[in-house]
Amino acid sequence: MHTVRIGSGAGYAGDRIEPAVELAERGDIAYLGFECLAERTIALAQQARLADPEGGYDPLLEARMRAVLPACARRRIRIVTNMGAANPIAAARATARIARDLGLAGLKIAAVTGDDVLEAVRDDEHRLLERDGTVADLGERVISANAYLGATPIVAALRGGADVVITGRVADPALFLAPLMHEFGWAEDDWDRMGKGTVVGHLLECAGQITGGYFADPGHKDVAGLARLGFPLAEVAADGSAVITKVPGSGGQVSLASCKEQLLYELHDPTRYLQPDVVADFSSVRLQADGADRVAVSGGSGAQRPDTLKVSVGYLDSFVGEGQISYAGPGALARGRLALDIVRERLALTGVQTTELRFDMIGWDAVHRGPSPEGPEPPEVRIRVAGRTETMAEAVRIGNEVETLYTNGPAGGGGAWKSARQVLAVVSTLIPRGEVTPTLTWETA
Repeated sequence: MHTVRIGSGAGYAGDRIEPAVELAERGDIAYLGFECLAERTIALAQQARLADPEGGYDPLLEARMRAVLPACARRRIRIVTNMGAANPIAAARATARIARDLGLAGLKIAAVTGDDVLEAVRDDEHRLLERDGTVADLGERVISANAYLGATPIVAALRGGADVVITGRVADPALFLAPLMHEFGWAEDDWDRMGKGTVVGHLLECAGQITGGYFADPGHKDVAGLARLGFPLAEVAADGSAVITKVPGSGGQVSLASCKEQLLYELHDPTRYLQPDVVADFSSVRLQADGADRVAVSGGSGAQRPDTLKVSVGYLDSFVGEGQISYAGPGALARGRLALDIVRERLALTGVQTTELRFDMIGWDAVHRGPSPEGPEPPEVRIRVAGRTETMAEAVRIGNEVETLYTNGPAGGGGAWKSARQVLAVVSTLIPRGEVTPTLTWETA
């Protein structure tokens, strides 16, 4: 039975590069997908593009392309990625330049645009999904609005002969669904196959999470070789069934447990997983061990895609000031508590204006809030004070007060650190599908 092998080369913007090279060189794959665009990442990329019109794409794009293009070109592996972020066209130009530098003449690169819908939603009554109000209520604080495109423009690029397809905001599973649609000729309204392909894409999209990353728990879920974790690949058949595996000899594992955890990752309603290509139903998915580091995936279905597309809106929200300092040795806990009390009083005495404040002792009560834990006192603590403010000037004052503990607080403080930064927040809205028009732009090495 004809199958297509697709590898997952990244699960987020800063992911490791070596596992993708391993997939290209030893995975016997036809496609290599890189999913590198979290919800807030594209808003940060829009800021970078405002500062530099040729910027705004993934900072690791050039390093990744230099690492994988030689093997991909030699083995005729096609790359699909959302590393274009806020500037897919500039990313395509950069990739073409790298290909020429590497002597890979003739490589065809397609940039998918059309996801930037800022002007369409900025002044209209587009209701926010997570809070009351509209996009217009956010006013001039809005800096980006990107609709989640589906697989269709990627399929068009592959049919046009693209060796590399670079997108901005698309749904994560679409990066892997598109090659399946192209290879098997799946129709856009073949909802069951679209649902099954979305299952495969969802399993692959976070890369190392399905091979033991974000999974290992010593003594409960032991995973060997995490320092050289292998990223996953899928052997997919025309009916949408698949086997998840990895390169033999690479670190990590593919197990029923790791696949089940990834299948449920970020799912709200498993029967209605809303995607731009399909409303996928994961409730009938079946997983079965198929040998060492091999899990067979079957089932899944789908229903007609939504009439609207989700839009991720980035806006300037507030500022955060933070300071940290450590105390160690006998009495460290008491000195840490005293340090927090001092900063709390100092912020009040000096009139620092905050809308939210946290006072933590990392390793003691920073995660588990409430009464002090039972048991022996720790040999060291690190205190953290963080506050949300309306101005950068007020945020700076928070870290300054923590730093003054060096000579104005308990004995033995060390390793002080402070920061103040602007908060870039993200909310969502919906836009009618007909208002979004994907476009392909071509570059040739």
